[in-house]
Amino acid sequence: MNYLDEFKKFISSHYLSTGVRLTLGAVIPSLILQHYGLLSSYIAFPLGTLLIGSTDNPGPFHRRRNALVIAILMCFLVACITGYLRHIHFIVFAEILVFGIFFSLIGVYGNRANSIGLISLLVFVFNIDDHMSGDAILRNALIFCAGGVWYLILFSVIQTLRPYLLIQQLLGENFVELGKLLSIKAGYYFAKPDYDELFNQMIHQQVILRENQDNLREIIFKTRELVTESTNKSRILMLMFLDSIDLFERILNSQQNYTNLHRAFDDTKVLRLFGTYISWMAAEIQQIGLAVQSGFPSRSRRDLDEAFNKCQSAFERMRQDRMTHENMEDYIMLRQILNSLQDITERIKKLHRATTYDASMSKDYNLDVEADNFIPKQEYNPRILVDNLSLKSSHFRHSLRVTLALLIGYTVSLFFSFGHGYWILLTIVTIMKPAFSITKQRNLHRIAGTIIGAVSGFLILYLIKDGTVLFVLMMLAMISAYSFLKINYFVASVSITLYVLLWFNFLNPQHITAVLQDRVIDTVIGSVIAYFISSYVLPVWEHSQINQYIKVALDANRKYFDIVAAKFTGKNLDINELKVTRKDAIIALANLSDNFQKMLSEPKRQQLKMEEYHQFVATSHMMTSYIASLSTYAQSNVQTQIYAEFEMMIRQIDKQFQVATDVLDRKQNSAAEIGRESLPQNQKLVELLTVRKKEIKEMGIEKSAQSPARKALSELKTINGLFELISTITIDEIKILQKISTN
Repeated sequence: MNYLDEFKKFISSHYLSTGVRLTLGAVIPSLILQHYGLLSSYIAFPLGTLLIGSTDNPGPFHRRRNALVIAILMCFLVACITGYLRHIHFIVFAEILVFGIFFSLIGVYGNRANSIGLISLLVFVFNIDDHMSGDAILRNALIFCAGGVWYLILFSVIQTLRPYLLIQQLLGENFVELGKLLSIKAGYYFAKPDYDELFNQMIHQQVILRENQDNLREIIFKTRELVTESTNKSRILMLMFLDSIDLFERILNSQQNYTNLHRAFDDTKVLRLFGTYISWMAAEIQQIGLAVQSGFPSRSRRDLDEAFNKCQSAFERMRQDRMTHENMEDYIMLRQILNSLQDITERIKKLHRATTYDASMSKDYNLDVEADNFIPKQEYNPRILVDNLSLKSSHFRHSLRVTLALLIGYTVSLFFSFGHGYWILLTIVTIMKPAFSITKQRNLHRIAGTIIGAVSGFLILYLIKDGTVLFVLMMLAMISAYSFLKINYFVASVSITLYVLLWFNFLNPQHITAVLQDRVIDTVIGSVIAYFISSYVLPVWEHSQINQYIKVALDANRKYFDIVAAKFTGKNLDINELKVTRKDAIIALANLSDNFQKMLSEPKRQQLKMEEYHQFVATSHMMTSYIASLSTYAQSNVQTQIYAEFEMMIRQIDKQFQVATDVLDRKQNSAAEIGRESLPQNQKLVELLTVRKKEIKEMGIEKSAQSPARKALSELKTINGLFELISTITIDEIKILQKISTN
């Protein structure tokens, strides 16, 4: 994806929309107040707009609205309590204990609750300081909440006018990320691929896609329930989302043994041709994403049919000239890749047409989906909070770390003379996260961003005296800050520092030098406190949690396999159940991958058995991919005769899954025996292979091409091969888990 397309993606993304909405929501009232000379007295109004608006995470309308209302009420309560008691220091320490633990711990209820807790802590910090609250406690709290209500009104109006805007933005981003995933896949087909680097890129990309798809599931299904009449646009958006999930599975199940592939065909141009075509398809998917985001129809940049025909012709010529009965299996593998390319090509053509929102498209598809099975569920039972009041809970440990850091930060601000000591607490609250790797990264970004932002602000104020230019720069910095807050914390930190300095310059230009110094000093102090507390006080290292993610991934893959494999024993395939188990397997895989990536950012002394965990993550990806490939054949309309050998294979693989789980749980098992067992040989496959080799040897490639044995062999060998691969990987996972479980 080139820089121009990346720019287009950002311009039409929900991140920029959020930044613009928050900036205009704060600046427009500020201009009106400034016009009447009231801005200094009502500064809490734009502050309320910015903070309350920051809790507005992507989601269904009613959940976003409810979160904003709760945030307004919670912040009002915190502002009043803190404001009236801020002069009694021992009471403030008690408030830090209560608020620090409670507002950090409510993150157990999900991202939306976590955002409300974070903003409530920020309001608490702001109201500790006399600079912000003044004497009129209740008045300031009401003005702050009025700013929040103003954002709620603004949000409701925009949502009413454009109810599908957020869905289009997230769906478009989903297609762009899918295109990037396919582009990474193309790298396997070019000469001398770096398998480890490509695998790491695949892991990272799948984690991004999992987060995006979770948001989309919730928004799309809930929005369709709330719309009184299902419109053509809603049906097309639903169709495109479901197609994106199927496309994701298709990309996953195109996994091959790339080492064997390069061994067999590196001396030809066919793999490079396939890789180039896959790159073209990836670019087309990204163009579809940009079109969905912008709301304009997409157009194919290349003739995909002609490009696919070239790939097919190259395969047919090489097959005609080079295939023998000895290397026939290599060409079966290449034929499978070609079939996948054809399927993805047709999906891309259909998606191009979908961006026109042609009403006839939605009539051709069954959109009857059991939504409850696909929407992420979040319980709000108070019992969940109580159950987490234990040192075994990572959330409770995080809340204790935040509270201790706030106590230290507040003590430092009392004993040392800092003009804006509350910035120490702000830094602590915004930096500290449950995962050490994220806290470490945000720490570095915060310090570097603050210093660069401060230097930039000083130079701007020194070189530019025109108030209008400074105001425009402040607006751009605000938009940048809130646009990048969730995607690039370094850029956000630079922008926040810059716009805060420019804002203070408008309010009180005489003290801007002191503000510059305080901003940098307080940020560094807060960052140092956050780092040491995160490193040495009740840390939760990822290696202590990864076994839980492994177990969930094992169970999810087993359920996914059982649903798919049942088709090959003669049972009917429940498509909805298949999609649910597929979703669970992909989410479990992404969570495991995310946990492993966080381990890489932790101190070396905490990176235990990294090689074994890396191997397990890699085999889990291959496992999910091969089961997804098997599901493609399970869903096909081709009537394949059911062979008794499959039932024996399935029982054996199920036994292997159970042994893997037992090894992880350190139970007595027969892992050594399972590791030596191989799947029973498929006698029907052996017979077909013998027949087909004899046909090729006696009749030649061309004359035997129409043989009934050819297609039957291709399907049966692929299906049998997938069962063998799944079994082999399961045995490998058992061996890896034995190493992990050894102290």
